[in-house]
Amino acid sequence: MTFWDEGKSVTYKRLLLTILIFLTMGLMLYFDLYQYFALDRIKDEQVFIENYVAEHPLVAGILYFGLYVFLAALAFPGALVMTILGGALFGFWIALVLVSFASTIGATLSMLIARFILQDSIQERYRDELRGLNQGIEKEGGKYLFALRLVPIIPFFIINVAMGLTKIRVSTFFIASQLGMLAGTAVYVNAGKQLGQINNLSELLSLEIALAFSLVGITPILSNKVLELFRVKRAYSKFVRPKTMDNDLIVIGAGSGGLVAALVAVTARAKVVLIEKGKMGGDCLNTGCIPSKTLIRSARFSADVQRAVEFGFKPLTCSFDFTEIMARVKRVIAKIEPHDSAERYRSLGVNVYSGTAKIISPWEILINDEIISARKIIIATGAQPLIPAIRGIDRVPYLTSETIWDLKALPKKLIVLGGGPIGIELAQTFARLTSDVTLIEGSDMILNREDSDVSEFLKQVLESDGVKILTNHQAVSIEESNGQYHILCCSDQKQEVVLACDELIVAVGRKASVADLGLEDLNIEMTPEGNIALDQYLRTSLPNIFAIGDVAGPYQFTHTASHMASCAAMNAMFGRFWKSKINYSVVPWCTFSSPEVARVGLNENEAVRQGIPYDIVKFDVSRLDRAITDEEDRGFVKILTRPRSDKILGVTIIAEHAGDVISEYILAMKEGIGLKKVMNAIHIYPTFAEMNKNAASQWRKDNIPVWLFSWLEKAHLFLRR
Repeated sequence: MTFWDEGKSVTYKRLLLTILIFLTMGLMLYFDLYQYFALDRIKDEQVFIENYVAEHPLVAGILYFGLYVFLAALAFPGALVMTILGGALFGFWIALVLVSFASTIGATLSMLIARFILQDSIQERYRDELRGLNQGIEKEGGKYLFALRLVPIIPFFIINVAMGLTKIRVSTFFIASQLGMLAGTAVYVNAGKQLGQINNLSELLSLEIALAFSLVGITPILSNKVLELFRVKRAYSKFVRPKTMDNDLIVIGAGSGGLVAALVAVTARAKVVLIEKGKMGGDCLNTGCIPSKTLIRSARFSADVQRAVEFGFKPLTCSFDFTEIMARVKRVIAKIEPHDSAERYRSLGVNVYSGTAKIISPWEILINDEIISARKIIIATGAQPLIPAIRGIDRVPYLTSETIWDLKALPKKLIVLGGGPIGIELAQTFARLTSDVTLIEGSDMILNREDSDVSEFLKQVLESDGVKILTNHQAVSIEESNGQYHILCCSDQKQEVVLACDELIVAVGRKASVADLGLEDLNIEMTPEGNIALDQYLRTSLPNIFAIGDVAGPYQFTHTASHMASCAAMNAMFGRFWKSKINYSVVPWCTFSSPEVARVGLNENEAVRQGIPYDIVKFDVSRLDRAITDEEDRGFVKILTRPRSDKILGVTIIAEHAGDVISEYILAMKEGIGLKKVMNAIHIYPTFAEMNKNAASQWRKDNIPVWLFSWLEKAHLFLRR
């Protein structure tokens, strides 16, 4: 059976179940069966029912139990009257057991019915909006369900349906419901002993009892809040808060995140201090985004010259001086530097310090033997290259993404450790500048966060540029002799190979820069990965201290650091009155190889791992007119949508200008725009952006029912007569 057939089968079953439920309700209304569960009717038949129970206690108990489960499962009126009747017929303890289990089983069945009919569609439609709720339910769903069961003003049927739409475990639902409904069940069962004296159901539950139940219900929530207050108070207990503060905000780190945070706060007229121990602009300006893209552009020119024949020229060669290329890198940095300079930020009203900051209390920073204070602190110290535990690596002068910019000569033989974005960009760049490059990756594919078809496509491109790629290989040891490195690598098959080079670049990842900040003395919590642990408002375990960017994660991108900075700065300034949660629902990224690899949302690997159903549409860039004119007709657009829907789950583009072209899909996902609207938008011809329209059109073609064409053909034949 195909995925489509399975989907149709489940849809038909849901439809059939829905019809059966409504048919049952309709029949009960038509035959007026609800009258038998009215309090007056029960009282009229009380003697007859009691006599039957006395003569057939076991049968009566089974019938009562089954009928109660049926009523509770389908949320029919009468469960409350049945509870009272149970107390009158079976006595308190027997009735309590019967009703407690029958009501819980019925509620669980009601939840499962709602889950079967509605959960998939609701979870798919509102996946991003429900992510936080699902995480909360998974973590503390039983506690909150228990609280809801104790609040009698909330109809249990609504709770059953609502929980059915979440991913709460059935066992958790059953146990929490059993315990949560027990107190209310006892009240109504006990009332059944005086059934003849009850004239109205409202008499059974006084306002005082309802309030008492409600108070018990919210107790777990209140206790959580109280415990959190105590935890925070204890965390602050060993520190003395200054009576007055010098500033409103101190930002540690003047990279992309720190600069944005300072700018947002000072624009809100806060008194802001910005501290940077290195160069203003951080990694992105000085050792990351800007210099790497500058070098990539120079290498691209060299590659284009080597392709002269493809553009109609005679074979060409170009000569260059590597020192001049590196001088251009520094020139570009210098051109952008004023935007991030201390002078500019001082002119905006930010007090900029140069030096190493240490947090000595939740409100105080030690900087250059001076103590300064602020109401809030934002840590934005970024990350640094991760150095793997390779034998001998501490005895050789290897390069990283931070130190490579000090190179004076082009490496003749270069080895790059790491097949992630940084390693790939540098490997291709130096290969295009005529270095003999070998890239070593420990996993079975490069760019292993992407799908295998993307990885394989890019691998072939890199190899065509001259990069030799060894996957499933780990560097075991490094030795240096006669100005060369000798790297012993071992494959996953335990085969060893020794590689020689004159320069080594280590690009296996990055780790948070938290050394010497004083976080240990403040007992600020860290994640297992070594990042600063944050809540959804970007607060640390000391709520007046925030963290943003690479030092916190979960995404180590300049654009996510800026996004976090805006959120953290606003929460720091106005969190007492209003605060916003960080939203990672639509996070894009790009590897600036040639062609570029850009992605937003899910890819196939993640969808399979998370159990999310999807459809795929692919558009081959070789069919794009503009790509053909530019001799860049390679790559593809790969879109994941919800099954039989134009709702976008994720997009991966491997093509020239992918990092620019994907912006349309980022906006579409952010605003809930489907492929139909992308297709209907007018795109300029001929441009690379047209690949978005073409991919959306391909989705439309793939999703038109085959039978429709046959009917259209018949309709046209009829109209021609």
